[in-house]
Amino acid sequence: MPEDNRFLYGEVRMIGMTVSKVAEYTGGTLHGGGGEREVLGAVRDNREVTPGLMFCALPGARVDGHDFIGAALEAGAPCCLAQRVPEGVAGPVITVPDVAKAMAELASACRGAVKVPVVGVTGSSGKTTAKEMIARVLGRKFRTLKTEKNFNNELGVPLTLFRIGPETEAAVVELGISNFGEMHRLGAMARPDIAVYTLIGRSHLEALGDRRGVLRAKTELLEHMPENGLVIVNGDDDLLAGLECRQRKLCFGLGAGCDVRAENYRCLGAEGSSFTVVSGEHRIDTRVSAYGRHMVYAALAAAAVGIELGVPDAEIAAGIAEYEPVGRRASVIDTGKITIIDDCYNANPDSTQMAIKSASDLGGRLVCILGDMLELGERSEEFHIETGRAALEAGALLLTSGPRAAAMGGRHYAGKAELIADLPNQIRPGDRVLVKASHSMAFEDVTEALKEL
Repeated sequence: MPEDNRFLYGEVRMIGMTVSKVAEYTGGTLHGGGGEREVLGAVRDNREVTPGLMFCALPGARVDGHDFIGAALEAGAPCCLAQRVPEGVAGPVITVPDVAKAMAELASACRGAVKVPVVGVTGSSGKTTAKEMIARVLGRKFRTLKTEKNFNNELGVPLTLFRIGPETEAAVVELGISNFGEMHRLGAMARPDIAVYTLIGRSHLEALGDRRGVLRAKTELLEHMPENGLVIVNGDDDLLAGLECRQRKLCFGLGAGCDVRAENYRCLGAEGSSFTVVSGEHRIDTRVSAYGRHMVYAALAAAAVGIELGVPDAEIAAGIAEYEPVGRRASVIDTGKITIIDDCYNANPDSTQMAIKSASDLGGRLVCILGDMLELGERSEEFHIETGRAALEAGALLLTSGPRAAAMGGRHYAGKAELIADLPNQIRPGDRVLVKASHSMAFEDVTEALKEL
């Protein structure tokens, strides 16, 4: 493992970027001089500016980044990327017609400046888990750059690509979309050598229509990959298993026909799971310390990438074992009285039903506290009914809140406050409690209330 693994332990910097070059790559106009200043990276929040980081002043409905250009320059920004120079600001400011488009152009230039392998990770769910797992595996051999936080959209992906520097030996970039055309724009920036598809599920259906629409939108990425690239897909997903592409394709999953598969799976409860990764002559005994069946798929994707890029088998196993849950994604909390599965970062029918199956593996009485799943289109009620049925068939006590979640069945509460108030009457010592809903439902409030019981 590299002693100075920068994706884990520090900052990385742009390759030979100056203020003048930023103006050149974006087609912008530099005001106020300072063209020779070095640009080490970029941020879109002026509070994150440190010396060397360029501030991208994005206009917004509630907050206009242009109002903070002066503060960013005072904090040490070598320049600001903006659509206008505010009154009283001397510069350096690079003006462009559209800051977001200029960020994309600069990101594409940064990507083009390196020849290291870039892995793009996408899918309807499990993207962040797979991205983290892949980065851990590659980090055992390479200095690996990865997407931070939830920077996986058209404003976030550039921030990752800006950080590609001379130290970078591999990069793992998460790519998230909600409509057609977005993946074309992300793909034009990232141009991955390897694409990983976690799942084609029922998310963003208001815009994408159905799963085939989701597949069509996600696979826009393939048009921006080289012909000798590699597409790694979940072979247990019917649409991905049948995907045809001009690149080489590799399948991972639990099915016997998958190129990279798991054998000897054993659930270790809240401690995770163990299994053997099998691929050709490779047999890698693996343990995932994080809970959930979906972790097996993320580990298989990471192993597939690691094998492809020459990471030794022992290091692949070590990288997978290092994984830790990110944010509120299937985090297991033992309060001493109950076990909480805090999985309220986001939700769709597929991820929620997988979470229910995983929670069932833990034993004990299962309580599912579920909220609305959003952006499901015309079949939203049907999907909520289906998900509620999955919880009830698992033998769970089902508690729900939210106007859409009422269709799930079980015990429904008109509001989250009413649900929280009734928790002492519903929860027993020893319960396993799954908390899951779309992010905007803010069900982390439920998790916090459960901790206090």
